[in-house]
Amino acid sequence: MKQRVMGFDLARALAIFGMVIVNFKLAMNSETGNEFLLWFSALFEGRASSLFVILAGIGVTFLTNKARKSEDSLIIYKCRLSLIKRALLLITIGLMYTPIWEADILHFYGFYFMIAAIVFMASNRILLIVSASIALSFPILMLLFNYDQNWNWSSLTYMNLWSFDGMIRHVLFNGFHPVFPWASFLIFGMWLGRVDLSQTITRNRLLIWSLITLVTTELIFYFARVYIGDGAELGLSPEEITALFSISIIPPFPQYIISAGSSACIVLVGCLYFSDKFRESKINVWLCQTGQLSLTLYVAHVILGMGALDSLNRLSNQTIDSSLLSSLIFCVCGVAFSVFWLKYFKAGPLELLFRKLTKV
Repeated sequence: MKQRVMGFDLARALAIFGMVIVNFKLAMNSETGNEFLLWFSALFEGRASSLFVILAGIGVTFLTNKARKSEDSLIIYKCRLSLIKRALLLITIGLMYTPIWEADILHFYGFYFMIAAIVFMASNRILLIVSASIALSFPILMLLFNYDQNWNWSSLTYMNLWSFDGMIRHVLFNGFHPVFPWASFLIFGMWLGRVDLSQTITRNRLLIWSLITLVTTELIFYFARVYIGDGAELGLSPEEITALFSISIIPPFPQYIISAGSSACIVLVGCLYFSDKFRESKINVWLCQTGQLSLTLYVAHVILGMGALDSLNRLSNQTIDSSLLSSLIFCVCGVAFSVFWLKYFKAGPLELLFRKLTKV
């Protein structure tokens, strides 16, 4: 793809902002404060990160379009090798600072990219089947393995991570963003990247079906929880009912994947329309430039953002007001840095390094 789609960059910026809000809240243990702000911050949990992964899938499609359309074996080989190198680099970067930030998503990204390297030549239909199969595999794994193993839910920490068994479970099944089912977002994004979203009719169809799917899924599982009640008649505890019929990120049942994927599509279409209508607006341009530095800003919000909060002793028992203010300050600084940096360079610091190291 020769020209960047501004709407995708805008969506990346919003995804980063949402992830900063969620992660700062988690890192600062912000569970008290204004009720509205607590509700507002909860809206981004499991939603911003799903949008981020779907956008990565769209990026994979743009990266592999030439190979897919040419069907030249040498081009396909180079493209697959590039994806594998990206995957290994993401895994390395992510694991390097997992001791600092256990909820890191980058090392999971690396494993999603490994799957992408295998399936990027598949047809649209196969991509959707693979995406659905990965999402539906999670309940089966729940029946076979103990999802709670290695978790300390009171502190939301994962124990035995650096053991072989712990790492395998963490990556594939019960980590913060396990391959099964989170890789389904990336594969769906790869399919979405093949859809011509420059066409108004296509955007509208995606928007309408996403709204219908989101509302239907939310209503079905809401009324299911109300109807079942405390679960006594089914021999289940209230906690088990909440886990089985909730649409939360933990545990990531198919209803969460469907709901989060639908909301991501709604935001994405909104960003495409906004960027088209306000293409020359400074706010739109600045936010799109911020989206171009998404990898740099993701790493920076952990290393610099949380590092600064730690030095100020603000990483425990903070109010949601303090957490959101810290998020706002970081996001504003991120926008300012992005605009300044792109005056002199074509891509962000980590983005440039990433391209250099993964070039085939």
